[in-house]
Amino acid sequence: MGMTLAQAFELIVPAERGVGFRAYDGSTAGPADAVVTLDIRTPRAVEYLASSPNQLGLARAYVTGDMEIIGSAYEAMSRLYPMPMDHLTPGDKFKLGRLLAGKALKRPAPPPQEAVLKGGRHSKRRDAAAIHHHYDVSNLFYSWVLGPSMAYTCAVFPDADASLEVAQATKFDLVCRKLDLQPGMRLLDIGCGWGGMVRHAVKYYGVTAIGATLSEQQAIFAQQRIAEEGLGDRAEVRFSDYRDVKETDFDAISSIGLTEHIGRDNYPSYFAFAYDKLKTGGRMLNHTITRSDDGERAIYKNSFINRYVFPDGELSGPGHIMSAFNNAGFEIRHEENLREHYALTLKHWCENLEDHWDEAVAEAGLGTARVWRLYMAASRMGFDITNIQLHQMLAVKNDARGRSGMPLRPDFTTQVSAFV
Repeated sequence: MGMTLAQAFELIVPAERGVGFRAYDGSTAGPADAVVTLDIRTPRAVEYLASSPNQLGLARAYVTGDMEIIGSAYEAMSRLYPMPMDHLTPGDKFKLGRLLAGKALKRPAPPPQEAVLKGGRHSKRRDAAAIHHHYDVSNLFYSWVLGPSMAYTCAVFPDADASLEVAQATKFDLVCRKLDLQPGMRLLDIGCGWGGMVRHAVKYYGVTAIGATLSEQQAIFAQQRIAEEGLGDRAEVRFSDYRDVKETDFDAISSIGLTEHIGRDNYPSYFAFAYDKLKTGGRMLNHTITRSDDGERAIYKNSFINRYVFPDGELSGPGHIMSAFNNAGFEIRHEENLREHYALTLKHWCENLEDHWDEAVAEAGLGTARVWRLYMAASRMGFDITNIQLHQMLAVKNDARGRSGMPLRPDFTTQVSAFV
């Protein structure tokens, strides 16, 4: 008699993980009162898992609905990851191989939510397609996930009980203070999203600001908000590649969540572009997700995140980014890791999605909603265990004599009471 799927699960997943399991073949494993349970609902789920025995196979099975997570996706991944296989004996591996051998050859087609991009990597056309895949899902869908701020980057929580809206405003304010924005200054916000940073800087700091985004839906939303708030004389968000911004002599540049998309081979040209756009004495704030180190790069080509969420996205260790920043001519003046803040931000986004699940499915489709549920839960776990981090780096364009214009001890304290 052959091995059941539950027996295979028991070989792979130690009992102390406390994860339940059930499958279409009628077999079950794990505690009856498990907090989370994996439900293998169809033979195709096993085919996905066998043909891509990594996160991609699991994601395909989940996105199609062939596999279900009963309970919290975040709790399931926290219990299952990491899963070293050194406890498997040669005999165990032989049994698993016999069970999966035939199924691995079938290779069912991936779900339609998996991105397929054409053209040269990080060409303007392909970058636009990658951004469209992720950011043009639906502004209404994003509003349910992100909340009223429509800010899709790491918030900064003044305390653990602060609301997401206060934390997002605090993030924008922290960036403004690090850039030392003053009335009359000119700000360029590259990769500006739905325009939150642009509007915050104009309203609270009296600057004139230009934002650039490759998402048409973001630009439409941002311009509508700018008009509604009466900021049109000093604020503009363009549907544009940042590389097509012709203006120069900006006093400050903010880049919040763009570096992840440009590819590490393009860091030199990216930071050189910013350096050339700044006045002498101008500051740049680069806010980006990083890896914890500069290890293997190839994993991203076949990862769930790359195929379904951020096509062509690529992360580097903070040291590599800082070196590229520095090599472009900037002087690094301040750096901090906000990793725990991003885990907390994702907790709020996950809760928002669950609170609006039916509306999200109706707007974007079940497959897309399941992609988001899985990706945000996985990202939260990644920040928890420091697989990924969030770094803010502040740099200045010194004058010819090396003068930065920075105070000896700059104060970046944010007045949180202004947003409560």
